[in-house]
Amino acid sequence: MEQVNQGARETVYPQAAHSFYRTLSQIAISAVTPIAAVLVALAFGAALLWLNGFNGSDVVTVMIFGSFQDVRSFGEILLKATPLILIGAGLCVAFRCSIWNIGAEGQLYAGAIAATLVGTHLDGLSVWVHAPVVMLAGAIAGAAWAGIAGWLKVRFQASEIVTTIMLNYIALILTSYLVTGPMRDASAAYPQSARLIKEAWTPRIVSDMRLHIGILVAIVLAVALYIFLQRSSRGFALRVVGLNPHAARYAGMQVARNVMIAMCISGAMAGLAGAFEVAGVTHRLYQNISPGYGFEGIAVALLAGNNPLAAILSGGLFATLRSGSEVLQITSQVPQVLVLVIQGIVILSVVAFAKLRDVLRIVA
Repeated sequence: MEQVNQGARETVYPQAAHSFYRTLSQIAISAVTPIAAVLVALAFGAALLWLNGFNGSDVVTVMIFGSFQDVRSFGEILLKATPLILIGAGLCVAFRCSIWNIGAEGQLYAGAIAATLVGTHLDGLSVWVHAPVVMLAGAIAGAAWAGIAGWLKVRFQASEIVTTIMLNYIALILTSYLVTGPMRDASAAYPQSARLIKEAWTPRIVSDMRLHIGILVAIVLAVALYIFLQRSSRGFALRVVGLNPHAARYAGMQVARNVMIAMCISGAMAGLAGAFEVAGVTHRLYQNISPGYGFEGIAVALLAGNNPLAAILSGGLFATLRSGSEVLQITSQVPQVLVLVIQGIVILSVVAFAKLRDVLRIVA
């Protein structure tokens, strides 16, 4: 009997050790690859600046740390991080389900339109009622806009990449039509909607800063989505569908329903980001209200490894780079084109290292 127990221990312990080291290596890969992606991108950016006659290291330093001059500057970083965290965390859910939602930009605009309609027409409500209603309207509109692509996916097997890209264009054109036509403020010289009722504005954290409570909502929702994916039965089903839809269907899981849920969650988060932009920043709708948050959110999700919790950090990083780019254009003679090229290099590096991370996980 003792020899049997001894043999069992000799079999179990190596397996447990191998499993432990495999888990440890995968954690290390997940932690190192995002950092490597950013460092490689910044190195290429510095080299590009040097080739154009600029001091690459100084410019990159300003780009990263130039926005941390004071509390107000840090607040602006958090303000820009809010939509990036929301969109990135939402896209993590879709990507984990292998649904490639490229339409977060259009879903953001759908949410902004709905928030504007509710924020300019409902009256007589307190800020603690009106502001949440505006946020809810934005989330519902974003989910509905994403749901169109989701329905086309499950009903006709239409590529969600194509449909979401096309819906981006439709949302942008619809916004342009509304702010130059039915929703235009007649007293404004620039095509834009009327100002939202003040009770519909998102409350600010500090009265003399633009930073609003949206950053807190974004962090809470990112944590909630992480728990949803990792600890709930529905989140488990979404992950299984993403890994192998045929196995999920064989196990009795409703693949179509899970696809719709993943798409609508990501759309709701993007729509909420649009609502916060209208109700918390601009207080009115106009053309090009988003500087590309929907597309940048894709890189946020990829850098986070499709982990909503990590999207908080990656969203903050991209917000820092965006704020640093604005400081760079003010304090130096670096052309805006070069700044945009550096941002593009960062995104390409993130995508490349995300693929490398997946390969290393398989090998490990």
